[in-house]
Amino acid sequence: MLLKDKVALVTGATRGIGRCVALALAAQGAHLVVVGTNAEKAVEFAAELEQSGTQALGVGADVSLAADVERLVDRTKECFGRIDVLVNNAGVTRDGLMLRMKEVDWDTVIDVNLKGAFLCTRGVARLMTKQRSGRIINISSVVGQMGNPGQANYCASKAGLHGLTRSNARELAKRQITVNAIAPGFIETDMTEFLTEQQRTELTSQIPLERLGHVDDIAATVVFLASDQAGYITGQVIGVNGGMYM
Repeated sequence: MLLKDKVALVTGATRGIGRCVALALAAQGAHLVVVGTNAEKAVEFAAELEQSGTQALGVGADVSLAADVERLVDRTKECFGRIDVLVNNAGVTRDGLMLRMKEVDWDTVIDVNLKGAFLCTRGVARLMTKQRSGRIINISSVVGQMGNPGQANYCASKAGLHGLTRSNARELAKRQITVNAIAPGFIETDMTEFLTEQQRTELTSQIPLERLGHVDDIAATVVFLASDQAGYITGQVIGVNGGMYM
């Protein structure tokens, strides 16, 4: 049990990578705060975790809103008294070619993916600083490293996470708080279910390991970075992409 009795807060936790990450952290003994924009789904997921023996709290929150994040951190403190691990996983896409991209689509993606990570990090760092310990893990993307047509907003938000990760790692290191990012490649989720066979073939041809990744690949990396075993790793962007970007 690498994370026994640690308190982990996971944003965007009700589906996909976030849900798998929360389950993996719980399996290693952590108490969970699961966050989603849909409060009902967050509470349902927390109840599911409770049934399997994990202490859990489900909270509905929009991470791009400072008031929501402040309420989230306060509720976590009231319930558990501390925060040991933050996983900034919440993210959205609003794809479109740059010349046709609407300003609202740019703003929405930057606000959730980048500003949301800033607000959550700032919120938990105050508590972690007093504890003199903590793990902050940002979920980025391979396209933040290599770019992708039609995703200027998303790529910019994920590249911004890399700068945020390194800057915060330097600021918080003296308090024994590590800050790292994981940059997944193309992962099997509900969004990839809609790929045609031709699209899937074209996609995997760009990946040296010749397959899409699994959510478990990301969750396992999160668990490692959250554990004491990763105590000397900070300020890093770790690619989990099958060799797509090196």
